[in-house]
Amino acid sequence: MDVNGNAALYFVDRHDHGETAKKVAFCEGIEGGRSLTYGDLNDRSSRIGDLLAKSQIQKEDRVAMITVDCIEFPIIFWGAIKAGIIPVPINTLLSTDLYGAILKDSRAKAVFISEELLPVVEPALKEATDLNAVFIIGDDVVAPYSDFRKLLGDCKSQETVPASDDECAFWLYSSGSTGRPKGVRHVHSSLKATADTYGAKVLGIKPDDVIFSAAKLFFAYGLGNGMTFPMAVGATAVLYPARPTPDSILSVMSQKSPSIFCGVPTLYAALLASMTDEKPAGFGNLRSCISAGEALPADVGRRWQEITGVDILDGVGSTEMLHIFLSNNPDDVVYGTSGTAVPGYEIRLVDEQGQEVSVGEIGELLVNGPSAADGYWNQRDKSRATFEGYWTRTGDKYEKQDDGRLVYCGRTDDMFKVSGIWVSPFEIEQALVSHSSVLEAAVVAAQDENGLDKPKAFVVLKSGDTVQGLEDILKEHVKTAVGKWKYPRWIEVVEDLPKTATGKVQRFKLR
Repeated sequence: MDVNGNAALYFVDRHDHGETAKKVAFCEGIEGGRSLTYGDLNDRSSRIGDLLAKSQIQKEDRVAMITVDCIEFPIIFWGAIKAGIIPVPINTLLSTDLYGAILKDSRAKAVFISEELLPVVEPALKEATDLNAVFIIGDDVVAPYSDFRKLLGDCKSQETVPASDDECAFWLYSSGSTGRPKGVRHVHSSLKATADTYGAKVLGIKPDDVIFSAAKLFFAYGLGNGMTFPMAVGATAVLYPARPTPDSILSVMSQKSPSIFCGVPTLYAALLASMTDEKPAGFGNLRSCISAGEALPADVGRRWQEITGVDILDGVGSTEMLHIFLSNNPDDVVYGTSGTAVPGYEIRLVDEQGQEVSVGEIGELLVNGPSAADGYWNQRDKSRATFEGYWTRTGDKYEKQDDGRLVYCGRTDDMFKVSGIWVSPFEIEQALVSHSSVLEAAVVAAQDENGLDKPKAFVVLKSGDTVQGLEDILKEHVKTAVGKWKYPRWIEVVEDLPKTATGKVQRFKLR
């Protein structure tokens, strides 16, 4: 076994010398925010093994992280990996019940909790019988919990333990767009694989870049954007601990002037709604924007480019593949498509019989690449259904164009037929949000008086928009945009849409 297989050696330890050691790796985008150099990260993360050993936590044990995006996140994540212990970052927006379920499912031996999240998490701790230690990250830590910052300062530095490329390094829990989250197990080599493919060959991140990801570190998209991509080249990442809103994101942009911004379609749409027609402050250094989580509506991409002068590279990734494997490319952006395969990945579109579909047909997307997960924890049937040898089923439906680009049609579970023809909810949603009064839209199947499936739309209007006869106007708008038979038979105006923390609309809740 080669010690060089441990991902921490590449991302952390190799930066602990020369000028890079003095460079800021992470800074917090809040008032009074702290920063962390690459040298400090190496020193503090090397103490995590000693901290955990004092609580009888051993190699291959799991430690949960219910931790906001702050400088402690990379310290804990990489410190656990250095010690051969498996960090499990968890969504910071969950309910008490879900925290309890994940702690029980993962059998975590320790949990690191940001102080502000403790009121929600605390009731779940009583049922988490595998826990040896509860570490709180904050300024006012009281018994019976352990003060993470204080205890870490008393710990000794340890060497990074040997690990193979194929050894499990960390888990992520899927966002649960269709129900209960699943523990997704990733190996050491997957982290470098995403940096070498999307990070290097599409995003083209460089040492002098400053990257700001509104998408959080606890899920796959944010983990690559805000941690592994910048760390692969010695760049700087801006961390934002709070929930992103248009005002807060624009404030961080103004303060930090990043060169790369990473968001999700919902956030881009909300930012556009709050902007004037002039480029906001802090956008002067911006050279690249990326989007994932759900397909980007074409109208959102075009309007963003018009105002900021920067394209959004819309891409497709998954927790199972760790980051984006299908994407538009710089200087080759076609809004309304998801682009082509990222170098290093192969894709296929197949029908219900597993046969390749032809140009113009709809099929399920399968992907083969170096960052595929090792499987789901404790869910063998789902692992066998998703991971088919070298190929991973994404659960997404796409249409193949003659130029090789793919057009998103919806989740496999979201697709339905009208008059015997497949309907893409996303196509109808794009048509709806292209209307000037609509901020967001989601479409699901609903049955008419004859028990037949027809489109039903839920729309969120832009602030202050009240239009007489809006339902009929939107129906005609969709008929003109995508076809008369695809228009929503029912339109319901709502204040917001149910979403995962990654910005994916939970259509199963609307159904």
